[in-house]
Amino acid sequence: MLFTKKRKLQNPHILVAYFSRSGNTRRIAKAICRQTGGTLFEIQPRTPYPPSYEETVAKAREEIQRGYLPALKERAGGMKPYKTVFIGSPNWWGTLAPPAAAFLAEHGLAGRIVVPFCTYGGSGIEELCGTVARLCPQARVLSAFEAYGPKAKTGAVKRQTGKWLRRIGMIR
Repeated sequence: MLFTKKRKLQNPHILVAYFSRSGNTRRIAKAICRQTGGTLFEIQPRTPYPPSYEETVAKAREEIQRGYLPALKERAGGMKPYKTVFIGSPNWWGTLAPPAAAFLAEHGLAGRIVVPFCTYGGSGIEELCGTVARLCPQARVLSAFEAYGPKAKTGAVKRQTGKWLRRIGMIR
């Protein structure tokens, strides 16, 4: 681990990649990044989702049912140094949002530790971990973190994130 001039913890071996529609998953990703010293990477589809929640829900449901993985705006450059990849997504229809699934499918994560986290509005983690394991068959997938979306804005979720990171051995 390295420290910058501001004494900020940096860990060049951790990537925190996330897709967030409304900002809830982004908040969790930033909390993980601050606590682990990892590098933050936002996953963005090349074609953005509609601004309307209802339209996004309909489009996401169709994509998930078809197994569609959207083209991404950019790839995370140079995956080689990362030994641990956190993958964050809202839980859409019980699984990863298609952009997060596309990220996992596009990046070779064999031999790495993959750590899922999600935010949800109606249902919890459900099939999300199974999807991650299926997309990363040669990776070691650790137990996931989940947070009710609107509560992602609270200090309690940041504390819960810290407890989870300690439990899975990512921080002391």
